[in-house]
Amino acid sequence: MRVLVIDGQGGNIGRQLVKSIRESFPDTYIRCVGTNSVATANMLKGGADEAATGENAVVVGCDSANIIVGPIGIIVANALLGEVTEKMATAISSCCATKVLIPTNKCDIIVAGVGEKNISMLLEDAMNQIRVVMKKS
Repeated sequence: MRVLVIDGQGGNIGRQLVKSIRESFPDTYIRCVGTNSVATANMLKGGADEAATGENAVVVGCDSANIIVGPIGIIVANALLGEVTEKMATAISSCCATKVLIPTNKCDIIVAGVGEKNISMLLEDAMNQIRVVMKKS
């Protein structure tokens, strides 16, 4: 199973995701891609097998991923304060991988029904969803 974790800004959500995935599924191959080098470096510290940065790294990474995980903004062009390009959003949303998205109400994206859950609660739910996908494979 190949998991691709994508994040931007400081990469804090991505780092926590990488760490949780590594702890729960130690044999899973984890690639992280940051929309900037700070996010990439932070996610790599979480225990990813490899890391890359930028638009082309996202596009290439989507081709081999079974699961893509990250904040919901990764599928919206110009999200994360403009760090997500249209090409990135299209590659992520159109690839065949299962997407597990963290529904943060930031960057002018409001997800109805999410409420005011904190990041820890959202990450816990994301890990539960990843467990379901892993069991199906």
